Amino acid sequence: MYTKDGENYFIVDSHVHFWDGSPANQANRYGKGFIECFYDYSRNLSPQEWVWPLEKFEKYTEADLMHDLFEIGYVDKAIFQPTYLTDFFVNGFNTTEQDGAIAQRHPDKFIVNGSWDPRDGEAGLDRLEQLAQRWGLRGVKLYTAEWKGQSKGWKLTDDWSYRYLEKCRQLGIRNIHIHKGPTIYPLNRDAFDVADVDDVATAFPDLNFIIEHVGLPRLEDFCWIATQEPNVYGGLAVVMPFIHTRPRYFARVLGELLYWLDENRLTFASDYAIWSPTWLVERFVDFQIPQDMQDEYGQLTTDVKKKILGLNAAALYDIPVPEEARVRPEPADSGEAVGSAPAVPA
Repeated sequence: MYTKDGENYFIVDSHVHFWDGSPANQANRYGKGFIECFYDYSRNLSPQEWVWPLEKFEKYTEADLMHDLFEIGYVDKAIFQPTYLTDFFVNGFNTTEQDGAIAQRHPDKFIVNGSWDPRDGEAGLDRLEQLAQRWGLRGVKLYTAEWKGQSKGWKLTDDWSYRYLEKCRQLGIRNIHIHKGPTIYPLNRDAFDVADVDDVATAFPDLNFIIEHVGLPRLEDFCWIATQEPNVYGGLAVVMPFIHTRPRYFARVLGELLYWLDENRLTFASDYAIWSPTWLVERFVDFQIPQDMQDEYGQLTTDVKKKILGLNAAALYDIPVPEEARVRPEPADSGEAVGSAPAVPA
């Protein structure tokens, strides 16, 4: 746990990777462009002392991963989110199998999530069931803009997507993480649009839809969807590093999310190895909404920070939380935290 000023923070990093973006694994110029786009995000939004050489960024080691997350990164539990991209990388970019091998060697440190693509049809349904049985899946990560042959993306509302969501329900996979955020070269921006989220959230109220990157740059669209769909959550990967380069922008994004969703539906994510949890956790615990923005957004309380940094993801994945890191009962009408959005009229 991270401890500061007598407060203990249980950290669940809900979005980490163990990828191979090395030249030897790049299938074409798109694989090269993809990992270099990742690297640009990393070096442009990180403190200089946390920027790696490109060669290390392309393929880091298991020892790097364990050191950065658990030895210096304050992380108590990390959730692997796979990204296959088999059209761009010979052996896949970051697969469930790669992640699972790491998790097996480090019991109790990781949760392994799977993935599916509705364009794989019946064979993909069988493979999802095999993954679920092999790794005890409680979540999946979906990439609606992934290329497959001549197809450059799919929608959550596609007929086959519904088949896969039904399969998740049958298998007890209740956490559906979906990349809906900034584009990465060469993927298409419109294929990451959040417009298909509300339909499936309404159709599957017993599933949780964690929208990774909170739809950026479509924050307003995401917020209007999430405020009416109680099973829609915001994953803060990509949002978090703006705490360094654009702190007022970070305050504005977080303030809007807390207003529309409330503090119980936001999850911390470093998106490792794009960014490191060490400086993100430290900066977030110390962060406060700027004084001149507090009339609109209020203040961040310690309890709100605890929920975002770990307690919310722990609740989604039934992760036990030590007593000393839980939130205290809040007094009624404290007026400290950011307010919630009014109900949307019918």
